[in-house]
Amino acid sequence: MLFKGKTAFITGASRGIGAAIALRLAKEGANVVVVAKSIKEDPRLGGTIYSMAQQVNEAGGKGLAVQCDIREEEQILAAVQQAISIFGGIDILVNNASAISLSNTVETETKRFDLIHDINVRGTFLVTKHCVPFLRKAENPHILTLSPPLNMDPRWIAPYIGYTISKYNMSMMTLGWALEFKDYGIAANSLWPVTTIATAAVKNILGGDTLVNRSRKPDILADCAWHILQKPSKDCTGNLFLDEHVLAAEGITDLSHYAMIPGGELQRDLYIS
Repeated sequence: MLFKGKTAFITGASRGIGAAIALRLAKEGANVVVVAKSIKEDPRLGGTIYSMAQQVNEAGGKGLAVQCDIREEEQILAAVQQAISIFGGIDILVNNASAISLSNTVETETKRFDLIHDINVRGTFLVTKHCVPFLRKAENPHILTLSPPLNMDPRWIAPYIGYTISKYNMSMMTLGWALEFKDYGIAANSLWPVTTIATAAVKNILGGDTLVNRSRKPDILADCAWHILQKPSKDCTGNLFLDEHVLAAEGITDLSHYAMIPGGELQRDLYIS
C-alpha cells in the first residue's frame, strides 16, 4: 500500500486516463480527489465524479467527488479547499484534464481555440498554482501532467497548430516547474503515450471503433504513473516521459496485455515518429 494516506488531486478523473490513474492509486490505498465537470452520465462518454469516487472506494482508496470546471479559478480554489478540509493535504497533483481540437488554422473556430487554451494552458497553470502551497508541505510531492515531448520540427506543429501549442505549453510548464519548485522538493514531470489510448475522445472524435481497436488501454499510463509517483521527488523531476520508456526502465518490455486487441496493429500517437 505504497500510497496509503497519500492524497492525489486528479483533474479530468471521471473517465479515461484520469480514471485509470485514480483507480491505480486507489488500489494502493490513496485518497483520490476526483475533479471533473461530469455530474450526469453522458452515454457517449460514461462516468461521473460520483461513480468514479465510488469505484475509488471499492478499489481500496478513499474517493472525494468534486465538481470543478478548471476554466473557473473560484471553482479551483473551492476544489482545493474541499480536498484540504477532508484529507488534510495534497501529495500528488495529476494534470489530466484537457480539450482536443484537431483542425488547421483556417478551420479552427475562435471559440474552440479559446477553449483548448483555457483548459489545457490556463486551467493547468491555475490548478498547479493553487495546489503548490499544499504540495510544499508534503513528504514526497509530485506534479504529473499529461502532455507530449517537445519537438520543434514544423511537421509536428503544422497540422493542428492550435491544439499542439496548447499541449506543448503544458510540457514547457513542466520543465519550468521542475526548476521553479526544485528547492521545495516538488517533482514536476510529464507523461505521454507512444500509441493512441482507447478513450472516449479517441472513439468519438478521432477514429471510432477502428482506432480504438488499434489502441492501448488507459491502464498503461496508470501503471506508468504508479512507477513515477513513488520515486523520490527530488531525484525524479523535469522529465517528459513516454510510457514505453518508463516501463522499459522498470524492466517491463512485454506490453501485449495493454493492447485492446492483443497482437493487433497499433496506431502511433500524433506526436510520436
